[in-house]
Amino acid sequence: MTIEQTSILILDDEPIVSKRLKPSLEKKGYEVETFTRSSEALQRVTERQFNIVITDLKMEGMDGMQFLTEVKELNPDTEVIVMTGFATMATAKESYNKGVFDFLAKPFKLGEIFEVIAKAEKKIKRLER
Repeated sequence: MTIEQTSILILDDEPIVSKRLKPSLEKKGYEVETFTRSSEALQRVTERQFNIVITDLKMEGMDGMQFLTEVKELNPDTEVIVMTGFATMATAKESYNKGVFDFLAKPFKLGEIFEVIAKAEKKIKRLER
């Protein structure tokens, strides 16, 4: 069985987040696409399946909760990681109820997101077997 490159979609309305994450993740061998508009990211998710989706919660237009709901409906196997600067127990709980893999409070260190991605990857690889 060949293990393809893990594909990651990042959605955050702050371009700096994607600018920081994309090169770091690509260096680690991930295939990364970044979006600052939820409508564009949602369009892309309908065109192809990503292994992992990392989304912000608070954004203009469609919020991260709506976005992750759509992603999970389209591709139940996609692991969704939520990052937010507005973490509350209520939003964390709602995220997990909607099938989120993990929840990161901003600001986070790159090492933290690498760990979460590695855990999500392990779960994906187990499910592929």
